[in-house]
Parts: sequence; C-alpha cells; structure tokens
Amino acid sequence: MAKALLEVEKLANYINGEWAEGKEFTSVINPATGEQVVQVPLSGGKAVNEAVQAAKVAQKEWALTPAPQRAEVLYEVGRIMKERKEHLAKLLTLENGKVLEEARGEVQEGIDMAFYMAGEGRRLFGQTTNAELKDKFAMSMRAPIGVVGIITPWNFPIAIATWKSFPAIVAGNAVIWKPATETPIMAFELAKIYEEAGLPKGVINVVYGSGSTVGDAMVHHDDIRVISFTGSNETGSHIAAECGRQLKKVSLELGGKNAVIVMDDADIDLAVEGIIWSAFGTSGQRCTACSRVIVHEDVKEQLEQRLLTEMEKLTIGNGLDEDVKVGPIINDAGMEKIKKYMEIGKQEGAKLLAGGYPLTEGNLAKGNYFAPTLFSDVTGDMRIAQEEIFGPVVSLIPVKSFEEAIEVNNNVTYGLSSSIFTSDVNRVFKAQRDLDTGIVYVNAGTTGAEIHLPFGGTKGTGNGHRDSGVQALDVFTEWKAVYVDYSGKLQRAQIDVD
Repeated sequence: MAKALLEVEKLANYINGEWAEGKEFTSVINPATGEQVVQVPLSGGKAVNEAVQAAKVAQKEWALTPAPQRAEVLYEVGRIMKERKEHLAKLLTLENGKVLEEARGEVQEGIDMAFYMAGEGRRLFGQTTNAELKDKFAMSMRAPIGVVGIITPWNFPIAIATWKSFPAIVAGNAVIWKPATETPIMAFELAKIYEEAGLPKGVINVVYGSGSTVGDAMVHHDDIRVISFTGSNETGSHIAAECGRQLKKVSLELGGKNAVIVMDDADIDLAVEGIIWSAFGTSGQRCTACSRVIVHEDVKEQLEQRLLTEMEKLTIGNGLDEDVKVGPIINDAGMEKIKKYMEIGKQEGAKLLAGGYPLTEGNLAKGNYFAPTLFSDVTGDMRIAQEEIFGPVVSLIPVKSFEEAIEVNNNVTYGLSSSIFTSDVNRVFKAQRDLDTGIVYVNAGTTGAEIHLPFGGTKGTGNGHRDSGVQALDVFTEWKAVYVDYSGKLQRAQIDVD
C-alpha cells in the first residue's frame, strides 16, 4: 500500500526550494499494521541553520510582495489540495492511523484554511483613527515578524500545519517547519504543493528531526523570532521558559480534559451520539476529545446503558477500511500510557464498565489497538478525571445539579473545549458564560471546530494565543503605530493639546 501511494522510500528536508537528503534516518511505522511506511531524516542544528539562512533572505523579498499576491499562492495551494484530497487522506491514514472519513475531514480543514487565509491577503486590516492634534494622521498596521518556527504534532499532521503556516505566509513571514517524526509524510506532500503553487524558494522550509535536536535548535535560534507549538504541556512549558529568556514570541496549544455535560432535560439519543463521536473518533487522540461525561444523576443510568450499547457497535481496525470507525493508537508509548491509566482508575475506585485492555486478536495483532473504555462512578478529583489520557477512555461523573456540573467541568487544569446537552435556553446562556473553556458547544460534542473561529483554550491549555480564525494573524504579526504630521511644525502630543 505504501509503495502504491508514496513515490519515495526516504524523505528529504526541504530547504531553500531544494530537497536535501539526510544521513541518519528512522522508520515511520503504520500504527494499524506495524509495517514501515517510509524513512524520515533525523536532522540536527546544521539543517536548522541552513533553513534559517535561506528563510532570512527569502523573507525580505516576500514581505515586499503585495499581500494580495501572497494570497494568490494560498489560493493555488487550496486548489491543489482540493484536487488531491483523496490521495492526501489515504497517505494521512497510512502514517497516522485515523479512519479515512476523518482523514478526509482533516484535509478539508486544510483546504478551508487555505481559502480563508488567502482572503486575508486583501484585508490584514489595521485601524485609522483621529489624531489629537491638527493636521496629523494616525493609524495602526500589521507588520510581519520575519522568520517563524512552527512545531506540529502527529495527531493532525496537515490541519494544524495549515493553521500555522498559512497565516504566517500571507502575513509576509518565512517559515521553518518541524513536523512530528511519527507523521512526516504530510509535510513532504504539503512542501511539494507549496512548490507547485509558486511559493518562492526559502519561504517555507521543512526540517525533520526530534524535538530535542531540531526543535531545541529552533527554539534557541536568534533569527527565529516566533515559535508556534502544539503538543504536550511538559514540552510547551519548557519552550515557553526558553523563549521567555530570549524575549521571543511564543504561541502554545497544549492539552485538554474536555467534558460533555448531560442534563436531566437533554435529548439522550443526541447526547450519546455526540459522546461516541467526541470520545472515540481518532481513538480519543484529539486535544478536544471528550474524556469526561458529567451527567445529571436522574439520567445517569439511562445514559450509561445507551453508551454501552453504542460502544458495542463500534468497528475497530485499519483506518483504510471504509467500514472501520475506530483506528489504532499512534505508537507503543501511547498504548503504555493508556494501560497505566486503566490501573490508576481501578485503584481509585472507579467502576470499569467496558474495555480497559489492548485488542490483540486476528488482524489487530500487529497494530496498536485499544478497546473503547468506559469508567463509571468517577469523582471529579480522581486522576482519570483530571489528567489527559489521550486514548479511547471516558469517565462518567454523576452530579446533582446544573451548578455542580459547571463546577466539576471547570475544576481541571485545562480549558480547551466543553459541551452541554440541554433543552433549557436559560441553562444554554449560563453555560456559555460560565464554562471556563476556549470553545463551548451546545447540543453537540466537544470536537468540530471551524477554521474561521479562534482555536485554543484557557488555563493549562495554552498561553492565550489562538490558532485559526483572524486571531491567528496576531501570532505572526507585530502591530505598528504610524503618525503622519503634515502641519509643517513640531507638534508635541499631549503637551500641545489645548
């Protein structure tokens, strides 16, 4: 399958518009089968330096290119992605494991982002305002920062890269991109698309390697003035500290411990459908995945039984099979982490109703598969209700009231996504006000963000910046205030105001 979809056996860095072969490689493994898909370079600081030097030269000319012309490249990128959507989706499933319908959705997200950010090429709005003195003009404008570094995760290997690279490029920056070594193929394919779309050499550079080498070199490089990172809280905290020492701008999108609230007046069938999709889509390996269900005690038993019934219907296997709804876990480390939390949940006194074990029979034996898991009688302070597991694991937490549900939802260190199922319009408006998350859904699951709205969260989920939406431009631009005095004399602001 890999040879039929992928034209190379070894990937190469993409630096200054050229494919630079590596010396040391590691294997990319299909998590559904355990088979090698391709080999990816393990680069180091030298490759980062080469990429930065190319980016510095290219960025100066790119910044002088009118923004509507920069946007034309993104329109072409979107067109090519749309044309190759099915091919890209299959490659994504091959390296990542997510089922095909989800892979298609992820590629579509990248297509949408291309067209949306291309539209910003004719906006990139600043503001004009009245000056406080006569014969004086005042305005603000966005200015590119220069060379930016983006570090992207394996769970959304093309979507998140487009959230970061498209606004950076349309704003006039050049980009150094370190993709996850588990899922490097999407970077290879997107680099080819950028090249075909006419992006000048050096504006996008892809350097493969580990976080401890390539990522660290990017974070500490003086000429990379922005780091945009999506990944673990541990790594994000380290990056923030290092960037802080350098006064370097940093944008972090980190973990989540997202909850669906099901009230006693909820449409239970709809709630079950939303929970199943949010919890077990991508095998729970989304930062927005539902890992907690906060349910009113009056409907707990009903919801519990309906969830168990629907969980039994889930088909598990290779994501390239159109009939499969739940794919594999990305790697052995992911499997071990999930298994560890199974023991933690049991020790804490949670009731294991379904799952809790790896799937190793038949065609599943060679891949990394974990049974969809449901814990019940969980309390909000248990570790399985507080810590990110990143797998197909859901904890049911019973509550007595709407107010208690809000309190339990907010009593975690993360604040990415939340959801409430209710038919009470008063609760709807109170929930969207009181739920302490960057994303709130009403009568829908915790996943499904759209690219024209800001993506990100509160508290431990990040550092206040947002991916996607027009707000993404704030990460990759600086605000510049401009004053034009046409009075022909020196006017001193504040001092010379009558």
